[in-house]
Amino acid sequence: MELSDANLQTLTEYLKKTLDPDPAVRRPAEKFLESVEGSQNYPLLLLTLLEKSQENVIKVCASVTFKNYIKRNWRIVEDEPNKICESDRIAIKANIVPLMLSSPEQIQKQLSDAISIIGREDFPQKWPDLLTEMVNRFQSGDFHVINGVLRTAHSLFKRYRHEFKSNELWTEIKLVLDAFALPLTNLFKATIELCSTHANDASALKVLFSSLILIAKLFYSLNFQDLPEFFEDNMETWMTNFHSLLTLDNKLLQTDDEEEAGLLELLKSQICDNAALYAQKYDEEFQPYLPRFVTAIWNLLVTTGQEVKYDLLVSNAIQFLASVCERPHYKHLFEDQNTLTSICEKVIVPNMEFRAADEEAFEDNSEEYIRRDLEGSDIDTRRRAACDLVRGLCKFFEGPVTGIFSGYVNSMLQEYAKNPSVNWKHKDAAIYLVTSLASKAQTQKHGITQANELVNLTEFFVNHIQPDLKSASVNEFPVLKADGIKYIMIFRNQVPKEQLLVSIPLLINHLQAESIVVHTYAAHALERLFTMRGTNNATLITAAEMAPFVEVLLTNLFKALTLPGSSENEYIMKAIMRSFSLLQESIIPYIPSVITQLTQKLLAVSKNPSKPHFNHYMFESICLSIRITCKANPEAVGSFEEALFLVFTEILQNDVQEFIPYVFQVMSLLLEMHKNEIPSSYMALFPHLLQPVLWERTGNIPPLVRLLQAYLERGASTITSTAADKIPGLLGVFQKLIASKANDHQGFYLLNSIIEHMPPESVDQYRKQIFILLFQRLQNSKTTKFIKSFLVFINLYCVRYGALALQEIFDSIQPKMFGMVLEKIIIPEIQKVSGQVEKKICAVGITKILTECPPMMDTEYTKLWIPLLQALIGLFELPEDDTIPDEEHFIDIEDTPGYQTAFSQLAFAGKKEHDPVGQMVNNPRIHLAQSLHKLSTACPGRVLSMLSTSLNAEALQYLQGYLQAASVSLL
Repeated sequence: MELSDANLQTLTEYLKKTLDPDPAVRRPAEKFLESVEGSQNYPLLLLTLLEKSQENVIKVCASVTFKNYIKRNWRIVEDEPNKICESDRIAIKANIVPLMLSSPEQIQKQLSDAISIIGREDFPQKWPDLLTEMVNRFQSGDFHVINGVLRTAHSLFKRYRHEFKSNELWTEIKLVLDAFALPLTNLFKATIELCSTHANDASALKVLFSSLILIAKLFYSLNFQDLPEFFEDNMETWMTNFHSLLTLDNKLLQTDDEEEAGLLELLKSQICDNAALYAQKYDEEFQPYLPRFVTAIWNLLVTTGQEVKYDLLVSNAIQFLASVCERPHYKHLFEDQNTLTSICEKVIVPNMEFRAADEEAFEDNSEEYIRRDLEGSDIDTRRRAACDLVRGLCKFFEGPVTGIFSGYVNSMLQEYAKNPSVNWKHKDAAIYLVTSLASKAQTQKHGITQANELVNLTEFFVNHIQPDLKSASVNEFPVLKADGIKYIMIFRNQVPKEQLLVSIPLLINHLQAESIVVHTYAAHALERLFTMRGTNNATLITAAEMAPFVEVLLTNLFKALTLPGSSENEYIMKAIMRSFSLLQESIIPYIPSVITQLTQKLLAVSKNPSKPHFNHYMFESICLSIRITCKANPEAVGSFEEALFLVFTEILQNDVQEFIPYVFQVMSLLLEMHKNEIPSSYMALFPHLLQPVLWERTGNIPPLVRLLQAYLERGASTITSTAADKIPGLLGVFQKLIASKANDHQGFYLLNSIIEHMPPESVDQYRKQIFILLFQRLQNSKTTKFIKSFLVFINLYCVRYGALALQEIFDSIQPKMFGMVLEKIIIPEIQKVSGQVEKKICAVGITKILTECPPMMDTEYTKLWIPLLQALIGLFELPEDDTIPDEEHFIDIEDTPGYQTAFSQLAFAGKKEHDPVGQMVNNPRIHLAQSLHKLSTACPGRVLSMLSTSLNAEALQYLQGYLQAASVSLL
């Protein structure tokens, strides 16, 4: 694409269309942009638009499109084409920083993100001048520019907070510190001075405080991995200023907004984070400053109001106290009973209250409420922080703290009993207090794993939780219902099984509650209970115990999906999946209605897939319906195909990218249910599966390969007779996969199925070419993964066509090639093969080479006979060689950069492990003994003399064991 006005105009029109709410206008525009994004100059056209366009909406749209383009394409993936040409990369890096700094804030944020994505790949090696260019801008004095630099530095360096330690990381951080720490410290001091100078200028203070927040965030990132020498030497400057900022109160920076945190609150909460980091990781160096920070943060907590805008500040301040109180040598600060009482009374209890804002979120923003409360993303809520502080204090003061709180819990419950409809919030706080007191250690998978011995959980459950859940109406006191359900969920390992069984019908009942939070919690609690394990790893709750509730459970779960706000509720869908998995054949009578509801739901969400987890569990539930029903009645597969194929066709025709990998997996499952034939409906689809465009998307590869394998297993002869012209296309797919380090194993899966199932004459003409391709790949890039797959393939070929055919095809490519493969690949590498079936294939293949290949006995290949037998005995007896050379750091097979739909494996669409030599050979060691016996009968004396002169003693001993087990001897 030329950098021309005409192209800028075209791009503007298409970007406008991508904002159109009508999918008929929007989709084609998105497809057009997707089709041109590989063209040279495309990113430069976007940058030109965001700089020069007259319309603000186009500028913003171009900046977002540019950022997403960088996110998808900047990373260079080995074996895949470079998606951005080198000249564009150079031009982008040369122009993006000045462009970002001169753009308005909205666009600056997008470009800043793009710089950090590029930086993650290219900085520092391929972008050495980035830091210098940024630091130089500190001198500009223009805080719009300075904040642009700080924002970019923050998005570039914040990954230091969660990267694993490595030499590479240390080198990079050292480079950053050398260039950045001193200018950042000088900027910090200068900005604080400017704050004093402009103390009465509100607009100047806003800009300066935005800078201070970013500086404080950068301080956190640069100090996270280790305490840098520079910051240790300058701790006085940083900590003194942080402390004075914590105690600062400027009326001009206070906001009237009760919801949104102002700059002052954001800065103070970041400083609390920084202080907590030092208190936890560098306590020795931080010791002189700690008492004054504890005092300042304590005062902050006691004087800060209950408004939502202070939530982050209060929760970070409490987290600071929590991290300090669990450190042994700060213990003395909290020992006094009055101090503990004061903390409980003034900090913990007030911050556990259920406020009007929480009630509002519970009713009107339930998704966010659930995310915070259930999934632990409530790191910045007051309740979570207060709960962590209780846990921290219990580490050294469990007795006194439990004593103080027991009093509070009793008085709260008494208040509630006086007038439940008015005082229900007291009971909510009491339940929360008991939960945070009782739970010492918790995991997502098992709930509470360690509990406080001083709290009687079952008694509290029977007296205070069950009555709420047993009340006649599922809709009164929804917050207390949600608390009660959450209590069951959290303490499911502490509450006795008989109480859990009593709870199940109550939970099923609450699936009908109008409150989104209540019916979601009920679904989630059922799902968690159904996964619990009892003795011998069986589920704690059995299908037999659930028998009386099957109908009402399924009815209420599917009804819950029709309640307002829950049409795509992932917790309900996960509970449906888990119920199917637990109940197994008990669900068969309900399948016709269930599959109808699932396909209707699938059709509805395929119009605009937006909830990945919901979609995943929906496909899992479909797979379970198929498996359970067809296990009992294989003929039922036809009725599933009837129900599903219309929707599947629509998904494939509309190219719903998120669903296509799932559709292929379900189709594989259905096709594998058929016995030795492929219905015509599948054959009609076969040519479409070979279209290159489908194979461009990484997420499609595993399920497509499996589907093609199912075609080959069930109907290789049908393909040969009705679609022989498609065999080159099939081999073309193999050729594409084999060229990629990430997907070569998938290419081998396909090739192995072709060799195993296709009639030999249908692939005769292609065989030599297949081997040539494999050898070319071996020469160009030989990796451990490729070698392992290659070994399995040549042995499978040997099993299928015979050892002589294998020797002949190798030697037809190049004389003596067979010997080279044996010597350089099979003998030294066979120990690397992993997997029972794979090892068995190799053992049977090598046995054939040893005993059914005449050239091994009377040509120059004979010298390899003993080393090959030794290698085979090694494969049987030695541990697997799982070493991988240092230079082979594969990209993760399912690691797809950017926004491509990654492949999500459906657990319940799992493929049975297939053993191609299963019917022929049961025990490969016995098979070796029998084959050697047969060979020695054909040429008496030869085998024994080779063994006695050359095989090492240990291997010989193993071999004698095999011969004995097989009751044969050598002649």
